[in-house]
Amino acid sequence: MKVPNPISRTLPISIFCVGLIISCSGVRTVDFETPVDTSDKQITFQERQVYFHEDLGLFVDNTFDGARLNGVEKLNDSTLKAIIRPENDPINSSPYYAFKIASNTPKKMYVSLEYPQGHAHRYAPKVKKPTKDWEILDSTKIFIMDSLVTLELFLDEQPTLIAAQELQTSEQVKDWYHDLSSGKGYVRPYIYGTSKMGRELPVLDIYRGGKTSKPIIVLLTRQHPPEVTGFFAFKAFLETVLDDSELSNTFLDTHRVLAFPILNPDGVDLGHWRHNAGGVDTNRDWSKYRQPEIHQTVEFIEEQLKKDGARLLLGLDFHSTHKDVFYTNTSQEGSTLPHFEKDWFSALEENIPHYKVNESSGNSTKPVSKGWFLKRHRAVGITYEIGDNTPRGRIRTIGRVSAQEMMKILRSNTNLN
Repeated sequence: MKVPNPISRTLPISIFCVGLIISCSGVRTVDFETPVDTSDKQITFQERQVYFHEDLGLFVDNTFDGARLNGVEKLNDSTLKAIIRPENDPINSSPYYAFKIASNTPKKMYVSLEYPQGHAHRYAPKVKKPTKDWEILDSTKIFIMDSLVTLELFLDEQPTLIAAQELQTSEQVKDWYHDLSSGKGYVRPYIYGTSKMGRELPVLDIYRGGKTSKPIIVLLTRQHPPEVTGFFAFKAFLETVLDDSELSNTFLDTHRVLAFPILNPDGVDLGHWRHNAGGVDTNRDWSKYRQPEIHQTVEFIEEQLKKDGARLLLGLDFHSTHKDVFYTNTSQEGSTLPHFEKDWFSALEENIPHYKVNESSGNSTKPVSKGWFLKRHRAVGITYEIGDNTPRGRIRTIGRVSAQEMMKILRSNTNLN
């Protein structure tokens, strides 16, 4: 497989062929103690429409990318029920929602979010007006009772966007990495494949000078659509790697970074709670690679390693959960960086004010990315989790410092270069 041409705003037809070539070729699978069936599962698509309640003068809209709303019912003259359902079941209990609501006249209204029985509220509501930044809805305006969560809102003619987390759609991600790579000749954005529904799978191939035999660091994010705090850390991390500092320049002289900014674009744009368009958790597919997003990602990584005589040193997979935590592999099984985690975590605690690393170590019995990095390539694999409600400024600090300290450790590891 040849590396495709750098992407442009108008995607050439030839680039789409890359995904077809990858999906038809073989890749080496990896066995895990607890296999997971990642063959396609049926999903239910939400009906995209604008709901209009004439007697209330209210409009509710789910026609945009990243929306999640499965129906609207009037409960009384001051309350609407927004029905929220997952793409399929069983699924991680992390109800995601996103919709716009507007009123013909200024008024206070209540919107009740109804989740399926057994699914607890997870994400604090975020609110955005067209000309304003995202804000967290005041906790005094949120009322929770079992699987029904009621929000108190003040509405007017300007649509109010209500979402579980700030939207970061595939188009927004594209805008970000285009801006980030603009004018940086050592950053090469490619489309290496396409998702199940034909959306672009981008990668940023980053190095200075030649690339032959340079050790590779892989960065992944957005396997799970709503987990935007992990994506925010990924952004800060990658922006630091590309900040043209002396540290960044010397690091990229000796190392290569493959950064995958959106592994599940279908799930992101469809407003899924967890899965891709195949109804599968892609972070359980790092064994047999039955889903095209993981198959093509693995194939691309393997091809680069083989073609350029490189070693995979480190894989960081950015996610979100209820609190900040680094999931690591207990057994290193001959890892090429046996002391990296200890050194890195110590450096984070020393250089981030009032910060204590929360490490949860366990061997990957299920086919997740951190296990694949170790089992397939003896590389350090870490699932880099950021809390749902970690302050956004704090996320930027954590992402920036963790990138700086990673570069320092790897740059000083002269025996690996």
